[in-house]
Parts: sequence; structure tokens; C-alpha cells
Amino acid sequence: MNPYVLTILLSSLGLGTVLTFASSHWLLAWMGLEINTLAIIPIMAQQHHPRAIEATTKYFLTQATAAAMILFASTTNAWLMGEWEIHQLSHPLATTTVMLALALKLGLAPVHFWLPEVLQGLELTTGLILSTWQKLAPFALMIQAAPTINSSLLVAIGLLSTLVGGWGGLNQTQLRKILAYSSIAHLGWMVLILQFAPSLTLLSLSLYIIMTSSAFLTLKTNNALTINTLATSWTKSPTLAALAALVLLSLGGLPPLSGFMPKWLILQELTKQGLPLSATLAAMTALLSLYFYLRLCYALTLTIYPNTLTATAPWRLNFTMITLPLSIITVLALGLLPLAPAVTAM
Repeated sequence: MNPYVLTILLSSLGLGTVLTFASSHWLLAWMGLEINTLAIIPIMAQQHHPRAIEATTKYFLTQATAAAMILFASTTNAWLMGEWEIHQLSHPLATTTVMLALALKLGLAPVHFWLPEVLQGLELTTGLILSTWQKLAPFALMIQAAPTINSSLLVAIGLLSTLVGGWGGLNQTQLRKILAYSSIAHLGWMVLILQFAPSLTLLSLSLYIIMTSSAFLTLKTNNALTINTLATSWTKSPTLAALAALVLLSLGGLPPLSGFMPKWLILQELTKQGLPLSATLAAMTALLSLYFYLRLCYALTLTIYPNTLTATAPWRLNFTMITLPLSIITVLALGLLPLAPAVTAM
């Protein structure tokens, strides 16, 4: 892609997100979401591959549907209650419709079906943008609208997402689909605590973005798209393979890694709010996710793959990829747990 065109598209992507962040009016927020969607469409379709075009089409249709639902809900609220402000969303029909629309935007269960299929058709860098940056604008709206949304609906969507995210990734062999289900599960944890402690939601989102970025950049560095090719990547860079296994365990939420902090604090907060059953169910669904992360770790570090691979053999050429972002993000993904007391004090 032409660098000037790419610069314009990435600038529009940033503009759409910032516009949604800064807006307190539903029309302005909707406009930001639309700019965001239209900016990423050409980036997704730049491969000119049938899978990429299919993924782009699915993404466009789901995002357009969600945007139409948001517009419908905000117009309904303005018609019935006379308010366009995001904080003044008060009619039950409007609040429920907005919640389902934002769930569709983010890929939360039960409207998650598009996310694994779309992510599977994209290149790893574009998949990284879709899994991290594209979650920011809808989440900003969800945090602003959360006080008016029914808490039972939020808890139900959160628990269902953690269950679907764990269950769906169990029998996958494609790494992008596994990361898509991982995304659904993590977003479920964030929605679960959204109304009780929004600061914990922001903490979870920040750590999710750091850990997912590290996972995607590691896969891109190793040029691995399936578990089979992942099993051969230790020969190229043993250090990176060992760190990648730790990043995956951090995504799974094992101590003493960074990913343990949000899960620990969320379970603690749920128990304080008198929801021990929800906390128990969330902890049990996290075990499902942990199983497929352990499966990836096993393939990555403990196996020498015996069969003939259909993948092209990687040559040991001089390495030209810039690895500084990967290094910084990996350190953050592994070592932030000691900051937990400071976070709880804040």
C-alpha cells in the first residue's frame, strides 16, 4: 500500500477513536465509530486475497449493523426522553439496544460469531489493530453508558463471554482463531466488573492490550499461523520461544505474571459486591482458557515436531525486523504484578 494512503488511513483511525473519546453526544460518538470503521476497511482488504476480502465484508456488515442499532437507540432515547447526552441514556429499550450494539461492535457473546472468522482472514498486523485499537472506542462508550445499563445484563454477558471464549478455543489449530477466542474471554472479564469498578475495567483493558500485542508480535516475528508451525519456531529463536510461552501463560492469568493481576482484583471485587457465585463461575471458565494456552506452550517449548511440515522451511537469514516494541511489550506483559499494591491503593 502507498505510504501516503496508509498514513491517511491510520490518521483517520486515530481521529475516529479520539472523536468518540471526546464526545458526550450520541451523534458525535456514532460519527467517530463510523470514521473508525471506514478507515480500517482498506487496511483489512489490502492483501487482495479471497479470505481477506471475505473477512472485510463480514466486518463491514457487522459494524454497520451495530452502528445502525446505536443510532436507532440514541434516536429512540431522544424521542422518548428528550436527551441526546451519552450519560442521560435512561429508557430501558434504548439502554438494552445500546448494550447489545456495543457487544456486537466488540465481539462479546452471544454476538461474537463474526470475530474468529474475521480475524482468521487477516494478516497478523491488521489482526493486532483489530484486537486492540478497535476495542477502545466502543469500550469508552460502554464505560460512559454503564451506570444506566441493567447490571444483571452486564454480568450475564460477561459470564457468557468468558465461557464462550474458553470453550471456543479448545479445539482450534489456527493461532488467529485462538487469539480471537482469547479476546472474547478477556472482554467478558472486563464487562463483568464494568458497573462495580470501572477503574478495574480500564486496568484489565490496558493489560489485555499489552499481552495481546506481545502475542501477535511474537507470532509475526516467528511467522507462525498454526500450532504446527509454532512447534518449529524454537529453532529460529529459543529465547523468544521461552518468552512467548510466558506471555501465553500471562494471558491465561497465572501468577507471578502480569495477567494474574486483573483476574485477582476482579474476583476480589465481585466477592466484595456479594456475587460469589459469579466470581466462582468466572474463575472456572478461566480454566478453559488456561487449557488452550498450556496447549500452545506445550507445542512451543516441549515438543520437537516429528512429521513433515507443509509450511515453507524458514531460512536463517540476517534478521531485519525491528524488535524493540516487542521487547518492551513483552517485559510489560510479564513483570507488572509487583505494581498490584500501588494499583489497589489508587
